[in-house]
Amino acid sequence: MSSRGTKALRSFFGIILMSSQAHAGTVLITKQEASLPPARVIVGSRGITRGPRIELIEQAEPAHSPLHFQIRFQSFGGAGINTGSLRIVYLKTPEIDITPRVARYTQPIGIDIPDAEVPPGEHYIRVEVADSDGRTRSSIFVLKVAP
Repeated sequence: MSSRGTKALRSFFGIILMSSQAHAGTVLITKQEASLPPARVIVGSRGITRGPRIELIEQAEPAHSPLHFQIRFQSFGGAGINTGSLRIVYLKTPEIDITPRVARYTQPIGIDIPDAEVPPGEHYIRVEVADSDGRTRSSIFVLKVAP
């Protein structure tokens, strides 16, 4: 077989191997990221604020991957949600900014990923967003995924 034919064959099999390793959904957290050491998470309440409300829409227990990942935003006082201010961080050491992974699923009413791939375990996620008046809110959620 010629060198060109061998390269074409390798390329063909490489495409087959890559497609067999493809994910069923949108990767929110990878197995490698999940294996990193946990970050120190302090969950506490703050004072009263007019910043946007951030709410994780819970799945029926237990959740399995791929899961329907939904977060809802609610603004107050006539302000809108500034989606450009959104920042989502996977709380590991070091912290992992997963905002680019959810960007295409983000709207002023929230985030809606119908097929989020998340490894089994408990995953702490911090969501930060601001409204059009500059008021911010940060919330930490625990995403529990069964094997």
